[in-house]
Order: sequence, then C-alpha cells, then structure tokens
Amino acid sequence: MGSNNRNVITAITLFILAISGSGFKSLSTVSIVDFSLRNADGKMFSTTDNKEAKGYIIVFTCNHCPFARLYSKRLNDLHRKYSALHVPLIAINSMDSLIYREESFENMRTKAISDSLHFPYLQDPLQIVGKMFGALHTPSAYVIWKENNVWKIKYQGCIDDNGENPMLAKPYIADAVDDLLSGKKVHLAETPTFGCRIIYRK
Repeated sequence: MGSNNRNVITAITLFILAISGSGFKSLSTVSIVDFSLRNADGKMFSTTDNKEAKGYIIVFTCNHCPFARLYSKRLNDLHRKYSALHVPLIAINSMDSLIYREESFENMRTKAISDSLHFPYLQDPLQIVGKMFGALHTPSAYVIWKENNVWKIKYQGCIDDNGENPMLAKPYIADAVDDLLSGKKVHLAETPTFGCRIIYRK
C-alpha cells in the first residue's frame, strides 16, 4: 500500500453510529463521534476543529451529478448564514472515484475553485462516513447537534424541495436549524432524498 493510501486511512477517525431499533426511524437514537477527512484545499478538517460549533449541516454531494450541481450557491448561502451562528456547513464526497473518474480529488479541488465554495468540501475515499450516515443520493443532507457532548442527528433528507427554483423551495435544512437554534424540536425531521445514487463498495 502506498504512503498516500496509508495517510488517507490514518487520517479518517473511526465514525460510529449507535442505532437502537431498525434504520433511522427514530433519529433520537442515533449518535456519532467526530471524524476527520481531507479538504479540497489539501488540509485536514475535523469536526473537533470548531470548539464553538453547536451543530453542523452535513451535505453529501459530488462533482458529476447534475442535480447536486444546482446547489452550490445555496450551500454557500447556508454556510454564510449559519456559520455565524455556530452551525457551519460541511460537504462530503463519498462517491467511488474508481467508478467515476470525475470524483477524483483533483476534480474536487477544481470544483471548489470554480464554484467558489466557501465551506469545506471533504473527500471520503473509503466511504466510511457515507456508509455510517446511510447517505443514498447526492445531495443528501443532515443536521447534527451536540447534546451532552454527543452528536445527534436531528434532520436527514433533502436540502429543500425545489432544485430548479430556489425562490419557490421549502427550505428544509434552514427550517431544521432555525428550530434547533430556537430550542425547539425539529418539526420535520426526515424527508426522502433523490438525485444520483451513491454506489458503495462491498
């Protein structure tokens, strides 16, 4: 195994889901631990880097999916608004770069520059984080929140309900974060996702 592969493996902190019952039907039972991945700028990013973070918006996306491409500006807007409130956005690419050459780290770097992404765009080369979240499509979005020093998934699903026209979209992610910042329970905690399928290696 080459040194680059070893570096990637050691760079990923084990990401664990503790699930009671079946699937994601009860989000309150899902806990995660911190993880580290390589950002498109070449630096490592960890969820432990921001000690003031109340939560994170996590979006699984990729380079080649036409539907995912519609959201770069909206993701920038979400990050700009909520990072100031200590809920930054992270994008993660869990696509298999052996199947899709467009998903290489070099192409991630190009996308981050061409789309002027202001948030971390992280590569998940071993698909550990994607599998543990159970992300099925790009884009798939999650809101995690810190409770008693443990990350809990509070929302999972679509970013919003209108990829073509953001002005007409119901902002699922923004609504969920607003509920949490107000100390409320998320009133819509799960929506179905659609887009390009994430193919996981066996």
